Amino acid sequence: MTTVYRSAAGAEAVRRRYDVLLDRWPVPAEPRTLATRLGDTFAVVSGPVDAPPVVALQGSGGTAAHWLPDIATLAGRLRVHAVDAPGEPGRTVEARPPLGSPAYAEWLDDVLDALELPRAAFLGTSLGGWWALDFALRRPERVAALALVNPAGIGRRRVAPLLKFAAYSLFGDWGRRRSLAMVAKGSPADPERRELGEFTLATFEHFKPRLEAVPVVPVERLRELVMPVQAHFGAHDVLLDQRDAAAKLRQARPDADVRLAEDAGHFLPGWAAAVTEFLNGGRS
Repeated sequence: MTTVYRSAAGAEAVRRRYDVLLDRWPVPAEPRTLATRLGDTFAVVSGPVDAPPVVALQGSGGTAAHWLPDIATLAGRLRVHAVDAPGEPGRTVEARPPLGSPAYAEWLDDVLDALELPRAAFLGTSLGGWWALDFALRRPERVAALALVNPAGIGRRRVAPLLKFAAYSLFGDWGRRRSLAMVAKGSPADPERRELGEFTLATFEHFKPRLEAVPVVPVERLRELVMPVQAHFGAHDVLLDQRDAAAKLRQARPDADVRLAEDAGHFLPGWAAAVTEFLNGGRS
């Protein structure tokens, strides 16, 4: 059986720590296990039942717990379905179809059907942003609005940091901390985010990240996005050229709300209130 973990013991260690974080979810929430064609998918649902529905997708190595610093803001006015993606840590099936295939759009079709949502807004960060973007292009009729936070797949991927990460990986915990420090440069250092950083370090001790390159969406395809779009980019993202991404999205969709934070990196702070207002249709 293919697994995304280096060992069964490592998988259990990550899941135990994940469950501890889920127990600290700051607003009332319902855990859900959704049947999909790829396998069982885990989600945490919170926010007012009659609020606009939002499917939230985290990035590579992420879980629903990574929304903890922002879920109270989001779930104040949105019905948030925080979903663990397949092939990532958490409690969803470990399947990893090719990123360029239709498999992830089909999986999200099943997620929406299991949630009894004909249509929803999508919020994605990093690789989760690419999944949301891919679904919006393949299934525009099912995406009410699209909010992206430092998404992959628009700007150019930076190669030099990947070479550094590969070198650091030879040095165990020190190397993982060094890599995380590079990615987190410019992020706020509040206790909750530090705890998530420690969880990320513990996860990557046991988890095997994807090595497949994320397909880049050209400008002409971005023009096919028909729904309202808001996107937040960090100018100092060490993984992705987000200046390039912001320029491409502005060229493709001049009406989109594109924000480039000059002092921020990959872990972008301060976006949750703007995204909440945008996905709530500007209602107070």
